Amino acid sequence: MKKIFVASALAIASLSVSPMLAAPAAAQARGVAVADVRVAAARSNAFTTASQQIQTTYKAQIDQAEARGQTLQAELNVLVAKYNEEAKKTPQNQTALQAAAKAVQDKRQSATEELSKINGPVDLAVAYVEDQISVRMNEAIKAAMTAKKIDLLLSPEAVLARENNVDITDAVVTELNRLLPSVSITPPAGYQPGQLVQQKNQAAMNAARAQQGAAAAPAAGTQPQTR
Repeated sequence: MKKIFVASALAIASLSVSPMLAAPAAAQARGVAVADVRVAAARSNAFTTASQQIQTTYKAQIDQAEARGQTLQAELNVLVAKYNEEAKKTPQNQTALQAAAKAVQDKRQSATEELSKINGPVDLAVAYVEDQISVRMNEAIKAAMTAKKIDLLLSPEAVLARENNVDITDAVVTELNRLLPSVSITPPAGYQPGQLVQQKNQAAMNAARAQQGAAAAPAAGTQPQTR
């Protein structure tokens, strides 16, 4: 089960964090810092608590997936061994070798599909947790930047060298814990992974269009004056 949540924490790399600084502002930045969004999300109280809740709530599915996974791996190992035996033969029987390779490929695919089906409820719950954290991450980042008087924040991948004191990941965690103390592990009916982020982005786009329309309305209504 630990592997599931390690993978989940890494998957948070897809968190939606919108750029908050224009290029001219970045060029004139006075306070510069680094923060790892993935680590901040994984360390948050919301994610930690939700992970524990998921392990308890979906224990039956998790145990079933682990047990079935071991069985499928053993079956796959047998097929791989048969393929290796065929590959060592001299001369090789290409028909038998290709059949053995196909058996391995088919087994891997069917095993992946079977485990994915068993893990489906767990994966959806984890995705929902990550989605809820994603929609508040920008707020946490902005709050951390304000608290630390930072006007340019970089990801670790964008930095060649730095001192430890420029890392404000912990500050982002603190703000995230304040803004989002907990999250639900029960997705609503019809929920799809990433849905909350998509809805937030769409709402932001609609608001921007509405503002543009409101600003353009007076100009469009102005009648030309004649003498």
